[in-house]
Amino acid sequence: MADNQPEKSSSTENLFLNAAIGFLSILLIVLLIALSTRIIYPRIFNQRVEASSQLISEIIQIEVLNGCGIPGIANAYTGVLRSNGFDVVETGNFDHFNLEKTIVISRSGVLDNARRVASALGVDPIHIIREESPDYFLDVTVVIGHDYELLNKE
Repeated sequence: MADNQPEKSSSTENLFLNAAIGFLSILLIVLLIALSTRIIYPRIFNQRVEASSQLISEIIQIEVLNGCGIPGIANAYTGVLRSNGFDVVETGNFDHFNLEKTIVISRSGVLDNARRVASALGVDPIHIIREESPDYFLDVTVVIGHDYELLNKE
C-alpha cells in the first residue's frame, strides 16, 4: 500500500507538467502567429491631412437665437437647420424679445451662406443683414422673430 502512494503523486505531477507544457506550447504558437501577422500586415499610422479650404467653407456654422420670447423656439429651429445639413453650434436668447420678423445675419462676409440658410428657413432675402465682426467665429446668426409660424418647419 505504501508503494501505490508515490506512484499516484508521480502521475499527478506528470499530468500537471504535461498540462503546463501544452498550455505554454499553445501560447507560443499564438504569439508566433501574432508576430508573423504584424510583420506581414504592419499597422497603418493615422496622419493629419491638411484640410482644404473648400471643404471648410462648405460647412456653414450657425448660431440660432430666440428673438420672440417663445420658450424653446431656438431649439426647435436648430433641429430644422440640422436636418437641412447646417452645423448649429450655439443657441440662446437675443438681446430682446420684440423682433417682429426673423432675420439672418451674415457674420463671415460670405453672403451666399446667409442666403442658403434663409432659403432653407423660408426667410425673405430682404431680411438678410451683413454684419462682419472678428469677434464671431460663426458664418451665420439666425434670430427667430414673431413670424416663426411662417417659417419652414421641415
